Amino acid sequence: MEIEKVLKEFEGAGALLRGHFILTSGLHSDVYLQKSLIFTDAKRTTKLIRALAQKVREQVKTQPTAIVSTAVGAIVPGYEMGRQLGLPAYFVERVDGKFQLRRNFMLTKNQPVLIVEDIVSTGGSIKECIETVREAGGKPVAVAALVDRTGGKVKFGIPFIPLATWTAKAWPADKLPPHLRDTPAVKPGSRGLA
Repeated sequence: MEIEKVLKEFEGAGALLRGHFILTSGLHSDVYLQKSLIFTDAKRTTKLIRALAQKVREQVKTQPTAIVSTAVGAIVPGYEMGRQLGLPAYFVERVDGKFQLRRNFMLTKNQPVLIVEDIVSTGGSIKECIETVREAGGKPVAVAALVDRTGGKVKFGIPFIPLATWTAKAWPADKLPPHLRDTPAVKPGSRGLA
C-alpha cells in the first residue's frame, strides 16, 4: 500500500496531526500519526492490517507461529495481525523499564515469532522486543509495522516489512527548525505508560 493511501486512512480517522510533537525517541516533529485514533475504527484497522498481513505472507520465508507486539501502542495491530494470520497474539510490556512477556504468555524453544509494531520512528522499542523474545526462547523471523518513519534506514537483523515507508522529518531538541522553536511541544506517545 502506498504511503499516500495509508496517510489518507489516518487523515480520515483524524489521526494525522500537525503541530509540535516530541516522539517516543525524543526527537521533535511537526507531524504525528496518532495510531490510537485509527485503532478506534475497526474497519480502517482491519483494512490496514489485512494489507500488511498479505505482505507478511508473501515475504516471510519461515512462517511464524505466534505474534508478539509492544504494549501499549501495538497491542491492537498485534491482535489484528494474529486474527488475520490465525495465530496467537502476545505482547511485551515494561516492568521496571524493561520489556517482559507477562500474563502467562509463553514461547517454546525456537518458536518462530513475528514482531508487530505500529509506527517505527527509530526502532528502539522493536530492538528491545526482539531481545525479549529471544530471551523467552522464541526466534524472531520478521518485523511488521504499519509505517516506517525512518524512510527505510532502520535495520533489525531480520526482515522488516512495513506497510508503507515515510521519510518524516524529525529533529533533536537543540536543532529545531524556526517554525517549531516558539511552538509548545506535546508528547503524545505511550512509552511512559507501559
